[in-house]
Amino acid sequence: MGKTQRFKYSKFLVEPGEKFDLAKRSTEAGKELRDKAHGAEELARDVAALQQAQRVLYASNSHSLLVILQGIDAAGKDGTIRHVMGGVNPQGCRVFSFKAPTAAEQERHFLARPVACLPPRGMISLFNRSYYEEVLVVRVHPEFLAAQSLPSVQPSNPKSLEKLWKQRFREIRAFEQALAKQGTIILKFFLHLSKEEQKKRLLARLSDPQKYWKFN
Repeated sequence: MGKTQRFKYSKFLVEPGEKFDLAKRSTEAGKELRDKAHGAEELARDVAALQQAQRVLYASNSHSLLVILQGIDAAGKDGTIRHVMGGVNPQGCRVFSFKAPTAAEQERHFLARPVACLPPRGMISLFNRSYYEEVLVVRVHPEFLAAQSLPSVQPSNPKSLEKLWKQRFREIRAFEQALAKQGTIILKFFLHLSKEEQKKRLLARLSDPQKYWKFN
């Protein structure tokens, strides 16, 4: 029998500073991933490697790991966390879901919430959504800014909004650079799927009572 071809992750990697168009990125896994059974084999290998890496991370006590998962509704964020991170030691890994901010959180800087969830050295934090919502969802729905009572921002003024987004991009970059200098490794994943697949998954939820809570 021929040697099994391993899945190639490189084609999904976006290097720092690289310009890319998400609309031009395929939502297909590729020919290397033949079927779900093959995918399960690949996952088992990677989870085993992740378990070993977690032990090294904890023993070295010099770095921490922050994993950020982003994606549209039904992209599979919860399932990814369950299947991939289910094999690691739960004592060394914490998962945080960034749902809509509370009234109290709206009164603080948008980076205050993630700061409280950062991993200490030797540990892993996984963000299900993240502070990027403030330049994604809020950018699409600037009316959400009204609850933040920002003194220098006019939600109905395009120039004011553009200034805010640029400012937040700078703050996010500075925040992540500061974390990196402190030994935090940041891995960001965007779960990309087509509109057709999203529709299929959302409709499937309607027939599963255990997933009714996802609708709000």
